[in-house]
Amino acid sequence: MTCLLTCTSLGTLIPKEEAFAQYTHQISTIVVDARTGAVLSQTDPDLRRYPASLTKLMTLYMAFSALRAGTVSLSQQLPVSIHAVTMEPSKLGVAPGTMLTVEQAILALVTKSANDAACALGEFLGGGSEPQFAAMMTQQAHILGMQNTTFRNASGLPDPDQVTTARDLSYLASHLIADFPEYYHYFSTESFYFHHRVIPNHNPMLRSYAGADGMKTGYTQEAGHNLVTSAMRSNVRLIGVVLGAPSNNSRNIVMASQLDRGFDAEGVAPVERPLILARHTVPTRQHKHQLLMLASAHRRGRGSQVVEVAEAPLSSHRRAHAKPVTAGHHHVQLVGAKLRQATTGTHTTLHHSGSARHRT
Repeated sequence: MTCLLTCTSLGTLIPKEEAFAQYTHQISTIVVDARTGAVLSQTDPDLRRYPASLTKLMTLYMAFSALRAGTVSLSQQLPVSIHAVTMEPSKLGVAPGTMLTVEQAILALVTKSANDAACALGEFLGGGSEPQFAAMMTQQAHILGMQNTTFRNASGLPDPDQVTTARDLSYLASHLIADFPEYYHYFSTESFYFHHRVIPNHNPMLRSYAGADGMKTGYTQEAGHNLVTSAMRSNVRLIGVVLGAPSNNSRNIVMASQLDRGFDAEGVAPVERPLILARHTVPTRQHKHQLLMLASAHRRGRGSQVVEVAEAPLSSHRRAHAKPVTAGHHHVQLVGAKLRQATTGTHTTLHHSGSARHRT
């Protein structure tokens, strides 16, 4: 089995940090310009919070590093262990002893936020050990400037010592975009086929916010509702982070408002958001019809108007007309096989100013 890094033993030297209490009813946010690193707005961005499934952004960073280095390939098979199968939902539901390709694991992380796939990928890249992979993740995070971040697993399932900050996650998102542009397209995947099933993307911002083309949602009862979003309008790319929101709806509203203000500060013309539909609202038949009409209008006039929908479940109509990606559909040429190892200090750090059962 291929190990991602040659210096994984250094990861065992990372000291165990103390657990940090979360901040009830207190949201942490930050919005940055992805190109310049300028901070456009922030609210308590340095409070240490539980990342939940935003942890998978670091798992994906490590996977992209391995792909770039040529130590793994998209079609490479990785085994599913008993440990991976025991992960709590959200997950693919794979059986122990079966295999996933690296690309299937990547797609499972960015769409369904599958914890079993994240664990299997982490074990594979960590030489068979998820704790060792978590140590590698932490070491790489510190190299990227994420000094207030510690990882304990590949999925983001609850661990009192697994903490990060909104500012640190903005660094990570910036590096994912800048360091691996050839793999960034995975974050905008609407759905993909797996074992004769269509796996839809959990991220509502892809459907509801004009210009949004990635990144990731996250939730546990301890962490609250978390979100990292990257959006581009008029050649200006912003990265927003919201941690600890009390609901999906409030999280999405805060993110959209923060990004709107960020684009306004950058001189980008506003885009109207006429409708906000809360996930917990049970839609009537009329509301469903209105939603489909608005979504259709948005697709026809993309960029001029957008419908804000907070993780509304896909209707049968949307499922039937979804455009899933089959693993192997994106054939990315691996370049620079010897270009920078993921845990060496050769990365250029971007400088910035200034227990629910369903976990995603």
